[in-house]
Amino acid sequence: MLSWSITRPGFQKARDVAWLQVRNCDLPEGVDPIAYVKRRIGECDLTDALALMTSRDVRRHQIEQSLIEGVVATCLTTVGLSNGERVGGRCAEPVRLPGTINTMLHLSLPLSEAAMLETLSIVVQARTAAVLDSGARRGGVAVTGTGTDCVVIAAPPGIDGAPYAGLHTAIGEAAGAATYQATSRGIRTWMSDFEALTSAKLA
Repeated sequence: MLSWSITRPGFQKARDVAWLQVRNCDLPEGVDPIAYVKRRIGECDLTDALALMTSRDVRRHQIEQSLIEGVVATCLTTVGLSNGERVGGRCAEPVRLPGTINTMLHLSLPLSEAAMLETLSIVVQARTAAVLDSGARRGGVAVTGTGTDCVVIAAPPGIDGAPYAGLHTAIGEAAGAATYQATSRGIRTWMSDFEALTSAKLA
């Protein structure tokens, strides 16, 4: 696996990725978030898992799969955009409800380190394209993601991993398609949920 997971960033060998749903009250000022996450996943016997933290209801996750020339790409994501940001700037508008996009992309064949890095770039591109295409805005500008997004790339081990995974390859196409579709559906679901929550609070 390759990620910037809060518990095991970088290249790692692991069997599990854990989504931890939290609320503001779980992480008051003074609480070490890394220690908190490690304790929580340890309680679930997932000590070695790559952990992702989100305030999004994990039951609202999305899964999409793409098959291109024998390459299977499976994307699992949870999507929240309330703390959306545009790359190159930081929004001064207060965050009403925390939100983030956590994405795991699993490929069916081994990858070289270079191909893992290429796949990571493609997943980020696909996520960003889905956010831009959604028209999501915050602080008067179109957002490209959130300040706390995280991505995990997973593939089976193997000494003869695919050397490349660019946009012109089956790996790149499958990874991009699965990620784009899952993220797009997740955004639509989040927008619907956020609108309903906001309307309820105003009622």
